[in-house]
Amino acid sequence: MDVVRKNGPRGKCRKIGRKALVCSLITLAAVLFSISCTQIQKPEPEPFFAQSIPPKAQEFRWSNGRLPKSFDPALAAAPPETDVVRALYEGLTETDPTTLNEVPGVAESWTASDDFRTWTFKLRKNAKWSNGKSVTANDFVRAWKRLVKLGDKTANRNLLSNIAGAPKPEGQAAATDPVDGPSNSNQKAIGPPVQRMAQIPVNSNTAPSAGPANSNTAVPVLSGAPEDTSRFGVTAEDEFTLKVLLSLPDKEFPRLVANPIFRPIFNNGEEFVGKELDTNIVTNGPFRVTSVDQAGLVLEPSANYWNRDAVKLERVKMVAMDTPEQALAAYRAGELDAITNADLSPLVLKLLSPYDDFRKMTHSALNFYEVNTAKAPFSDRRVREALSNAIERDRLTEAEMDGATRPALGFLPYSSGETPTLTQDREKARDLLDQAGFPDGAGFPVIKLIVNRNDTQQRVARSVAKMWKQNLNLETEIVVKEMAEVEKARTTGDFDLVRRGAVFPTSDQTASLMAIFEPKMLPADLRVTTQEVQPSPTIAAKGPAATVSDPAAQPTAPVSAEPVLLTEVGAIYELRAIPLYFPTSFALVKPYVDGFDTNSLDAIALANVAIDSNWRPRKAGQ
Repeated sequence: MDVVRKNGPRGKCRKIGRKALVCSLITLAAVLFSISCTQIQKPEPEPFFAQSIPPKAQEFRWSNGRLPKSFDPALAAAPPETDVVRALYEGLTETDPTTLNEVPGVAESWTASDDFRTWTFKLRKNAKWSNGKSVTANDFVRAWKRLVKLGDKTANRNLLSNIAGAPKPEGQAAATDPVDGPSNSNQKAIGPPVQRMAQIPVNSNTAPSAGPANSNTAVPVLSGAPEDTSRFGVTAEDEFTLKVLLSLPDKEFPRLVANPIFRPIFNNGEEFVGKELDTNIVTNGPFRVTSVDQAGLVLEPSANYWNRDAVKLERVKMVAMDTPEQALAAYRAGELDAITNADLSPLVLKLLSPYDDFRKMTHSALNFYEVNTAKAPFSDRRVREALSNAIERDRLTEAEMDGATRPALGFLPYSSGETPTLTQDREKARDLLDQAGFPDGAGFPVIKLIVNRNDTQQRVARSVAKMWKQNLNLETEIVVKEMAEVEKARTTGDFDLVRRGAVFPTSDQTASLMAIFEPKMLPADLRVTTQEVQPSPTIAAKGPAATVSDPAAQPTAPVSAEPVLLTEVGAIYELRAIPLYFPTSFALVKPYVDGFDTNSLDAIALANVAIDSNWRPRKAGQ
């Protein structure tokens, strides 16, 4: 049978065969199915928060906060100052932005004495200032002595404290919270200053540079006024050889001197005093300043930089932005290629997290609880391990920190994969407390936990106290104080645990641990030598499982009469502080920007950055 249908304006009839009808119905069903699937499936999201065509020229537009206050390396504590100083000046070493290891800068090589207390740097002879003059060892000596003379004005001055002859600050500095932000958004503190780390006798007949590199000659320690640098342990052996003497051994000292404050300056620093940002300053880095106004800075490659051929960018515009909202709008509109150092709200961070041009990094900082090991029962390491094991850090960071932090299972965010980590084990925590003589928390005193007057820290404290109650049946009294009162309680020992925060401006392990532990917290058993330390039950060694024959025993770490290396392994072993979490930082970087490697130290190497002018956004379906 044939079906007749009308077709065309005149309504003429034509016959359609049965076979053709079946084909038409199948085709229609396929179309409807396709439409229904399209409606059901979620549209594919855009891969980038802002796609734009890359500039044809090698020009990089970067917003890293407001206009910097100074070009002075001595004052560079945090972005944007540290970003500018790293671009304008080159240190003995630089920080590899991907590994955080040291790489050659002005120094082309370096050696250490057997005890890691004397370091010798050989400077490259083709390193030049922007005026064409050679960079010499005396430029570093002069700049580092100036850091000592500046005293408290020096950014991160504690980084100097292990250099022989540098003053060891007494007292406590005003602590700041690396998560909640310091009072000055352009300054980050590393916590309380380290007091005298080693009382080494002074040999008045021996100059700091005398004797062989690995001799036992006493290292002089300066205890006078900061202006006295006559016995400072930094000397120029010749025009291109710099020698540095340390109070305590530091195996990673070349990482420390990559910090911006250790950059050389051409003059004595008068060019930075009482002046506006000056485009005429003499620098030795890959870039020089060509213009400054309220909109920001313009940098161009320095013609006299020794590695000029490796610099790809022709211009860098460091665009000053007053608010994160302004920076995001400019980035979205294609006016910026990267955003860093922006205080983005938790809601904005969640909205940005799916995009490929959004980056989240662990920040080089730690929030932790210092334990008063002079008081029982906290003098028992098993108790400290139990308290640490009972804290569920994953739950803590998600519930109380909106996912803006990372659980800290160690003291340093850049630990190697071989470093043992802390465990989180409620059953182990109960066993340790039982072994310490407090089964199910019976007889344990109320824990006095002191925190600063900050909403975030109070929430964290309440959450931790709840975990100690649920997992160990322990009661906690949370005492909220102003920062000055917190420091007073620490000084007098009127606490069981106290909340502290530290920012690590370097990947040098020794310097970072010195930012956490003060001399009273540094017994010989924390300063681990090449001898092995038996892992405690809390340590989860990576690789073959570590075993402890007698978990209730209190093994003793090796004791050395000589100053020895500070290590994270020793810090984890002793647990004189309980790590909680690492803050995180964020960035937006366009996909056509190569070599802009973000990291926990905010150490951006502009000399590595280039624009891929051939990059194009992918089309839908690709």
